[in-house]
Amino acid sequence: MLVGGKATPRGRFPHVRRAGDFLYVSGTSSRRPDNTFAGASADELGTTDLDIRLQTRAVIENIGDILRAAGASLADLVQITTYLVNMNDFKGYNEVYAEFFDETGPTRTTVAVHQLPHPHLLIEMQAVAYRPEEPA
Repeated sequence: MLVGGKATPRGRFPHVRRAGDFLYVSGTSSRRPDNTFAGASADELGTTDLDIRLQTRAVIENIGDILRAAGASLADLVQITTYLVNMNDFKGYNEVYAEFFDETGPTRTTVAVHQLPHPHLLIEMQAVAYRPEEPA
């Protein structure tokens, strides 16, 4: 399922897919529908400023929007996998993550990756939610 108002995937895959009572959210970044990125800016000389906190918040909010479109919410998440380009960003990512989730939230794995699909991306997350299907 593609979700309106979200950035179009850069490949042929859905934002989210239901399998029984589970919702699988594809890798999600801070990319906006206009292909700009939350937490990424450049000055007139081209110097780039990337902010892991802003990007993390945008990613989690994007996942929340995707889940809402599928009839679920962040509270339904059971597992998150996070991909960071630089583990030096772990602290800032963790601080923002803690604004949304605590020890009763989803299980989590965080790994470092060499790069993501755009040089302005510091983080990408994929998620699994459990939300029983409504009877037809």
